[in-house]
Amino acid sequence: MKAIWKQNISLIQLNNHRAEGLGELLDIKIVSRGINWLAAEMPVKPKHLQPFGIVHGGSTASLAETVASIAGWLCVDAKTQRTVGLELNINHLKAVSDGVLTARATAIHVGRLTQVWQIDIHNQNFKQVSTARLTVTVISKK
Repeated sequence: MKAIWKQNISLIQLNNHRAEGLGELLDIKIVSRGINWLAAEMPVKPKHLQPFGIVHGGSTASLAETVASIAGWLCVDAKTQRTVGLELNINHLKAVSDGVLTARATAIHVGRLTQVWQIDIHNQNFKQVSTARLTVTVISKK
């Protein structure tokens, strides 16, 4: 299988690139990548929790969309194109109240105009917490 990436950017550069915004607010860090996947981590802190003391679904949804959006962006020519989300679907499977969550976005479809990413989120014990799917569209920069 051939790597899908059109951009060769280090993990440090990727983390610096997302330095402002929700990814920084939630302490999301890109940690590894393979030929068709990208992984990120998010430590579970009080700011990630809902009033009942478990991770808020919006926190895991943000983790899923962040890692898959960055992966999608890596699959286009950054000089002329960008990617934006069309639809995020997420299922929350297990409650979490502490530790670190790891999200792995794997390409299902990387086309000329659309991409589909499968995102699986696990806790530090490798138990699946959430599963998501993000569809993005590729648009021309103006």
